[in-house]
Amino acid sequence: MNLEEEMKVVRQELVTLRKLVSEGLNALRNAESEVPESMRRFITYMHDLHDVCYMYESRGLPVPEHVHREMERCDDRYRQLLDKQFNEGGTFDRIRREMAADPLNKWDHTRLLTKKENGSEAGTSKP
Repeated sequence: MNLEEEMKVVRQELVTLRKLVSEGLNALRNAESEVPESMRRFITYMHDLHDVCYMYESRGLPVPEHVHREMERCDDRYRQLLDKQFNEGGTFDRIRREMAADPLNKWDHTRLLTKKENGSEAGTSKP
């Protein structure tokens, strides 16, 4: 194979590589449109901590205090992360607004939208 043929092969491999990397990045962006990666990783960590607690309990051992403290920290941090995602402009807020528009929902997502979305800022008075 001469140099020109080798360069064509390398060019085609680079085109294929660029296409595959682009598809992979698009898949990651689509996945993050529902749940941000930072949130997914935190939940995985919190779930792992839960498993550590269960591991001790299943052996009949008390869960160490340092594990309890870390679970308490994660509980507060999870609430903070959820607040951030559900605040106006957060990923979960945007998704909830999209979901609220679906008339076939099993659950009422409109009740959790901000008051501005449901009517006046003060809300409506009910008799």
